[in-house]
Amino acid sequence: MKKFIKTLKNIWSIEELRSKILYTLLLIFIYRVGALIVLPGIDPTKLNLESAKGGMLGLIDSFAGGAFSQASVLALGIMPYISASIFMQLMTVMVPQFQKMQKEGESGRKKINQWTRYLTVAVTLVQGSAYVAYLHQMTAQTGGIIPSYADYFWLSTVILLTTGSLFVMWLGEKITDRGLGNGTSLIIMIGILGRLPQSFMQELTNKSVRTGQILIFIIEIAILIAIIIGCIVLVQGVRKIPVNYAKQIVGNRQFGGARQFLPVKVNSSGVMPIIFAQAIMFLPTLFNLTSFAKTETGQGIQTIFTDHSNVWYMLIYAVVVIGFTFLYTALIFNPKQIADNLKQNNGFIPGVKPGQPTVDYIGSIMDKITLPGAILLAIVGILPGIASLLGVTQGFSTFYGGTSLLIMVAVILDTLQQVETHLLMHQYDGLMKSGRIQGRQTLSQASSF
Repeated sequence: MKKFIKTLKNIWSIEELRSKILYTLLLIFIYRVGALIVLPGIDPTKLNLESAKGGMLGLIDSFAGGAFSQASVLALGIMPYISASIFMQLMTVMVPQFQKMQKEGESGRKKINQWTRYLTVAVTLVQGSAYVAYLHQMTAQTGGIIPSYADYFWLSTVILLTTGSLFVMWLGEKITDRGLGNGTSLIIMIGILGRLPQSFMQELTNKSVRTGQILIFIIEIAILIAIIIGCIVLVQGVRKIPVNYAKQIVGNRQFGGARQFLPVKVNSSGVMPIIFAQAIMFLPTLFNLTSFAKTETGQGIQTIFTDHSNVWYMLIYAVVVIGFTFLYTALIFNPKQIADNLKQNNGFIPGVKPGQPTVDYIGSIMDKITLPGAILLAIVGILPGIASLLGVTQGFSTFYGGTSLLIMVAVILDTLQQVETHLLMHQYDGLMKSGRIQGRQTLSQASSF
């Protein structure tokens, strides 16, 4: 405890770090206040959006910190910006023009960011219109939309939702520039953590009303801690490929000759396979819009794909996650580019010839470690369903795995790594006695979410 207090004092004594932390907390507070402001024309007392807490809508709601299910002006949150960023990152992999733009350095990065902002506006307009239609459908019986405002509701809501998403995007960029950590990731994490106190109290209340259940609650917390430790291992796990650099003599000085390692992550795709898999699993639920849902087969499909604790759902979900892990890793991981970079810097892998043999060697290692990484990611993805089967309440079970837990673990590690960097720069001890905290040092920004 004494060491912890001393570390906090060291953090507070660094003026630059202190200002970054306070600036970040201020912008996060503004974001959380904005998430509580209800859209004009909505009667909050007649609003019932419980369907927004499951499936793909539940994912959007968790990223928005509950603002989606509360019909807030920030209901879409950061999701349109994330969608636009993912699309642009995929374009830099598949389209030569964008690849060339990415290699232009700072100017190319600014161009890509500008295109991402334009695309964010377009995505928000589409999602905002869909959200208005969803609100009309959900409030048709309850009269949640004020009749006197109905004529202006579509236009004003789309404009406000677009403005709100752009405001959240601006907050994220400001946190990244002047605050602590990656602003977009922090906003997502704060939204997820915003549901934790309520979910925790619901689980505690549910267990405390029954005799002998408190012990089970303590066991659940212990299991949750163990799962978090496992996620830390999954996020930070790397395979180190030894790399040697040839010696160069320039004048009287020697360069190179050092032995280093090329870290290849076990889970280089981040949480993207889980997000894609959840989107795919949500598609069959659209059958309820057709007459197919009235048949016995259609009802069976609806039951499987709407119940996260269903065994068939978890099995299909795990297979989809594994498939998307291999697909997304193949898109963002380029062994040829890595081999070319090594060759340009006079680096080589011991026992492997430069050129195509190096490409094949790095690719084979990536294939070998992607399978266990994909399986572990699939297990993390279905853990909330397993927790629900074992009696954990639905809200609290989402913190036992899936996108929520992986994002929280990765973002917290990144933030702590930046704090530790400031401490070491000012010649203070780090946050840990043994080794340094490692953030998500990925080979592609595409996995930053």
